[in-house]
Amino acid sequence: MDVTGAQAGRAENASADVRAEAGASPNASPNAGPGPARNTTVTPGQGPDGDPEPSRDPEAVSRFVERFAAQLTEAGMPRMPSRVFAALLASDTGGLSSAELGEQLQISPAAVSGAVRYLAQQHMVSREREPGSRRDLYRMHSDQWYEVLANRDGVIKRWEDALREGVENLGPATPAGRRIAETLAFFVFVETEYAGMMERWRVHRAELFGEG
Repeated sequence: MDVTGAQAGRAENASADVRAEAGASPNASPNAGPGPARNTTVTPGQGPDGDPEPSRDPEAVSRFVERFAAQLTEAGMPRMPSRVFAALLASDTGGLSSAELGEQLQISPAAVSGAVRYLAQQHMVSREREPGSRRDLYRMHSDQWYEVLANRDGVIKRWEDALREGVENLGPATPAGRRIAETLAFFVFVETEYAGMMERWRVHRAELFGEG
């Protein structure tokens, strides 16, 4: 038996297998380069494998905007500022022009202006000039807008003042006075806990999203 010939045959077969795995033809020369490189060019609107990137569904965005705006309205915010704020929240950049807001929400420029004025007074949005343009953009004031909502205008303190007056007027020993005193104690507790709670939230937020 020709041992040398058998070993050479096995070596040639192994080399062909390696070239096949590398993308080269099994019959190609051992000195030939690798096969054609995989096309990794990404076309705009497509992922690396040529699949289309996920796109925003305008109807889904609109449903979210209207639903969240309704929740804000139920919480006490006027309806139009609620819709404008929800639209800004749902935008990728966090900022939209008056024309963009009007088109998306199907409202007039005057309605946009009034809504933005209210939101600016609440420190929830700001107006800025778009770079290289004369167009103004309305942008969410900060990522901490929910902190503004939670403690806006010192509403808890005003409730406490009114409740204290109620306890004094009705008498702390009366059933109504005791009920109001309990309500007052609750809001005092909430106010006391609020600062610590928000600090814990900021730490938790940094852990979740890597932001300070």
